[in-house]
Amino acid sequence: MVKEMWKDTLEKLLSEKDRVILAIDGPCASGKTTLAKKLAMEFDGNLIHADDFFLRPEQRTAERFAESGGNLDRERFLEEVILPLKNGELRSYHPFDCKTMTLVDPVYFLPKKLWVIEGSYSLHPAFGRYYDLSLFLKISSELQMERLKKRSPEKLTMFQERWIPLEQKYFEAFSVEKNCDFIVNCEKDLLS
Repeated sequence: MVKEMWKDTLEKLLSEKDRVILAIDGPCASGKTTLAKKLAMEFDGNLIHADDFFLRPEQRTAERFAESGGNLDRERFLEEVILPLKNGELRSYHPFDCKTMTLVDPVYFLPKKLWVIEGSYSLHPAFGRYYDLSLFLKISSELQMERLKKRSPEKLTMFQERWIPLEQKYFEAFSVEKNCDFIVNCEKDLLS
């Protein structure tokens, strides 16, 4: 695969700055986690998953889900990740476990040059522009369905009826794709 322009930009930022924050957003099953893991390994960076900030049971109200991007615990993400990261002080956070519906033991970090934040809702405007580089991963609805069927066939209906419409509402309300530095077409394997 020919090296993408965004990767050239990332490498340039890493050569010029003491700390680089990369945010990757896009639809479910577009490859955000896969790409983020690859980049964190390749550049010895830290990885933060927006999925670790899904709403806790007491936050799951009709009013909250009616908000664009409302199904992310924005308050906790801001307090535990964004603000400490902006100040160069992020050392840990407590992930939310969807199986137990609780916060679990903290994830700890050592200071590193690259910080990769990945996941839908990670570029919500409530966080401001904290990142040095942002990517939006695009995927066709056909390939998205194919990947979701392969990943979790038992949850496909839930994705189709609940999670994908919530993501679309967020993307449209805040022009997430338009406001990213680079749009990455994920119709091909990002790792080739």
